[in-house]
Amino acid sequence: MRMSTKQRLGDAGTYLAYLVVCLFFAGPLLWLISLSIRTAAEVYVSDIRLWPQNPTLDNYFSVLGNQLFPRYLWNGLLLSVAGAFGAMLFATPAAYALSRFEFPAKRPVMIGILAFQMISPLVIMVPLYRYMDRIGLTDSHFGASMLYIAVAAPLFTWMLKGFIDGIPRSLEEAAMIDGCTRFGAFLRVIMPLSLPGLTSAFVLNAILGWSQFIIPFILLSKPALQPIAVGIFNFQGTYNTTSTQVLAAASVLSIVPAIVTFLVLQRFIIGALTAGAVKG
Repeated sequence: MRMSTKQRLGDAGTYLAYLVVCLFFAGPLLWLISLSIRTAAEVYVSDIRLWPQNPTLDNYFSVLGNQLFPRYLWNGLLLSVAGAFGAMLFATPAAYALSRFEFPAKRPVMIGILAFQMISPLVIMVPLYRYMDRIGLTDSHFGASMLYIAVAAPLFTWMLKGFIDGIPRSLEEAAMIDGCTRFGAFLRVIMPLSLPGLTSAFVLNAILGWSQFIIPFILLSKPALQPIAVGIFNFQGTYNTTSTQVLAAASVLSIVPAIVTFLVLQRFIIGALTAGAVKG
């Protein structure tokens, strides 16, 4: 069946809008990549061009030659994974309780979780730093990971609750009729069926943790403990003020793991979020 002229114009307008949005968000990234392959003389040229006349990879070699850069990457991976994993441990039973049980304070609790997610860590970091300092958890990956978990847990809970809502209660009831306890049904029925939702929420929160800056910047003062987000900020003191191209190269290298992870798992994440466990 042939499309009408009105439908074609509508599709063309939709794709044009998509293109504008893509250019809006991809423009800064393309310019960052352009800066990262420029020489120092081409950074401050008067004419604007996306591709430099003499592209070079020396900026990347300079960043990778820094002894702390691999450490920054490892610390970022460690803290983001620890935060996502810890949030999963706390959020999974919370999401199950919010999905399956009815209690008087259920709605206020859910609103409170959502409200906590809306609070920026910057608002509470000053008193929180004093508290963490008194109990000896500053300059510690353990202390920083605890705050990563606290920041990630509300979003993890909301994502997983929506997924558990799609699992029929009849499956748990059948398991309990066969002799399972409530906890046994949770482990043997809900957890396996929630695995796609758990994985997608874990990956998303790990990516968000990878870009976390405020928490490690305030809690971790030793360069050997800092993640990549804070490490790039430290590059401003490592190199002179004219090395914008080196900072751009470091920024590009820092976002590559997150982009690659999302692109590789994009179909799985979207499918897990939209699919449901079973039908019927």
